Amino acid sequence: MVIVERDLEILRLVYRFKFCFGRHVSKLIGFTGMRACDRRLKALTDGGYLARKKYLYGLPYLYTLTHKGRILIGANKRENKIRLEQINHDAQVLDILIHLKAIYGFSLNDIKSERELHIKDGFGTRKHHPDFLFEHHGKKYAVEVELTLKAKTNLEKNVRDNYLNYDQQIWVTGDNKIFGLLKNFAEEYANMEIISIEKLEEIKC
Repeated sequence: MVIVERDLEILRLVYRFKFCFGRHVSKLIGFTGMRACDRRLKALTDGGYLARKKYLYGLPYLYTLTHKGRILIGANKRENKIRLEQINHDAQVLDILIHLKAIYGFSLNDIKSERELHIKDGFGTRKHHPDFLFEHHGKKYAVEVELTLKAKTNLEKNVRDNYLNYDQQIWVTGDNKIFGLLKNFAEEYANMEIISIEKLEEIKC
């Protein structure tokens, strides 16, 4: 197959977020429809650049980078481990990225994934990073997708870190208890915006 620039964009996207569903690729890369996207994903899979596998019942196929795909884009040759308990969260992060991209109008060049931020840290103590960052009108936005309740102290530490390091922080959750806790933190940390997943899903992308 002849590799074109859009193929490289697909491989880079999958690398940045460890995996993608077909719908993520279609929306974020800008395909006109799922059929065209599925054909290209099949070509990249048949060409050995992507792997396609079902991990959990009820979820679509996950696309991940193969060794050949990582070599092509000059990425770390080590294979990413897919953690089953993280799949739902990580897929939701990509869905929320699609919605926020539609709202703010930023491009994929304006974002950094959590994975990229950890790679930039290098070796050593693992720091907390948001699920992704994006830049908009000269400001840096931290985006956190919180699906399960953490200890209040841990949650506030992450809020404080984002307050100190970024211009704005957007928290997205579908849990009422988490929403309430975040609302309380927002009284002290002025750069917070809290959005329910349901509200985001009402927006057509």
